[in-house]
Amino acid sequence: MRKELLPGEQVIVVTRPQPRTLIVPALLFIVVPALAAYACAWIVKGGPAKLVPLITKEWTPWLIGACVALAAWVLLGYCLPRAMTWHATRYTLTSQRLVARYGMLRRRDQQISLAAVRNVDIHQSLLQRVMRSGNISLDTGYPAGTVVPDVPEAATFRNFILDAVDDLPQEARGAEGIVHNPDAAWPWETREGGRDER
Repeated sequence: MRKELLPGEQVIVVTRPQPRTLIVPALLFIVVPALAAYACAWIVKGGPAKLVPLITKEWTPWLIGACVALAAWVLLGYCLPRAMTWHATRYTLTSQRLVARYGMLRRRDQQISLAAVRNVDIHQSLLQRVMRSGNISLDTGYPAGTVVPDVPEAATFRNFILDAVDDLPQEARGAEGIVHNPDAAWPWETREGGRDER
């Protein structure tokens, strides 16, 4: 992020989503190998043959392989992708913008200029309130608002955003907090082919 900062821009805080999404993958990461090891030991001791007499000793390698494959499928197919998704998501608040990055291989960046922010709201479920996280909604004046999901310490993060907006220079904000360069055309003037030269 340091290489991508604008001139005079400073990083205020960098965070990831609330790690509560990793609770189930972490539990499975502990329980699944233990269950797989127990099942393999039970198979080696002849447990399946006691339940189903048709299963002979020749089945033992196949049953152990099935247990190991099932455990690997849960760990690699469920736990690892969720951990990687959490690790690859990052929220960076600077003195001029909020940058949300999602994904490792397929990356999606979302940047919101703080000068365009008119209102900051927090939406919390009951679990999020207990964990002190929340979804931060930024009103920038466009019909579709921007939502930053599951931010940890949501109230503190919102206060950081509001402080950064207040610290912006007045010339960078219009009357309603919208950035506008007086020498540049307004969006509707650009769409209609530019300003009238008078």
